[in-house]
Amino acid sequence: MKPAGAVAGASLAERVRAAAEIAAEHAEAVDREGRFPHEAVDAMRAGRLLALSAPAEVGGEGASLADIAGICTTLGGACASAGMVFAMHHISLVNLLDCGMESAWHREFLTRAASEQLLFASSTTEAGVGGDLRQSICAVEADGERFNLAKNAPVISYGEEADAIFATARRDPDAPSSDQVLCVLLKDQMEIERVSTWDALGMRGTCSHGFRYKANAPQEQILPRPFADIAAESMVAASHLLWSSVWCGIASDALAKAQAFVTAEARKNPAVTPPGAPKLAETYTRLRLIEAAIRDGLARWDVMRANPDAGPTMGFALAMNALKVSVSTEALRVVDEALMICGLQAYKNSGPYSLGRHLRDIHSARLMIGNDRILAGAGQLLLVQRTAQTRRS
Repeated sequence: MKPAGAVAGASLAERVRAAAEIAAEHAEAVDREGRFPHEAVDAMRAGRLLALSAPAEVGGEGASLADIAGICTTLGGACASAGMVFAMHHISLVNLLDCGMESAWHREFLTRAASEQLLFASSTTEAGVGGDLRQSICAVEADGERFNLAKNAPVISYGEEADAIFATARRDPDAPSSDQVLCVLLKDQMEIERVSTWDALGMRGTCSHGFRYKANAPQEQILPRPFADIAAESMVAASHLLWSSVWCGIASDALAKAQAFVTAEARKNPAVTPPGAPKLAETYTRLRLIEAAIRDGLARWDVMRANPDAGPTMGFALAMNALKVSVSTEALRVVDEALMICGLQAYKNSGPYSLGRHLRDIHSARLMIGNDRILAGAGQLLLVQRTAQTRRS
């Protein structure tokens, strides 16, 4: 039986290519106007790309995380904002698949999401916790079979465009800040007010405004597993893998522009090697290392998921942290080197070799969960790992 998510007469590659072409067509306008990439997301819906990893039995196509990562790279190269929206949506979808398949409400919601190609957003940050997603001030307040939730969120990417928001909160008003749950909140269950505007250097189309909101929803919409487990086993790793794939797409497109520039220079004087050719080769090597790091991370993900009872190891967590830090750093270097290769032609805001948007977008990579914060946590893990090894010896 043909999966409900498949589009008649079009392969997945063709559907992704169509969405990427539309994303690229509108990327400059999205960046210039700081607006949501409506055209690209509409194309994703038309190509039924928003529920790819859901199983066929609920209307998806059972795509792997590696499949999703590849699409993130393609879309990221076309329009970084569109690629990041796709990535963040699928991170929430991973959480839903992990926790909701045995819950009647969440399974029905997943079927609806696949049928209607619903868009998911995430609300894990909160004013007063310093960007720590593992701490919450707000709490779920039971109201019979329903619950109330009020949250002050300094950032919700495309919060006004999403059909559902996945929000973290304390389990109840008496719970400690780290005892969290993840709730699915539908748009019509929320009163949401924008309190700040996303006017950023790059990634302008993610529309990551600040919001205050109140929600009232049935308690069955709370995912059945503690958020601590969700974060450790799916959210953090999926975020690092899919974000890195978007950044790889930005770097890949920048390198393609640099290659086109050097090729054009070579055609002007075939007897002379262009001065940018050696730097192009070096930058190409750097991009290949980024791609290899992502492949290694996806392979580690598959190994971890194949043995769910064992759960993620400390080594897995360290590898995912290292992936995020290294790709966010090296992708910036690729774009910067491409800028140097193309020179003033890349510095201009228009023309076939313009890299201003790429450079501004890629600077966000080191700030999305700041690298310093990640390295501090990884340092603590390495100390614990070393202490444990010493004791065993």
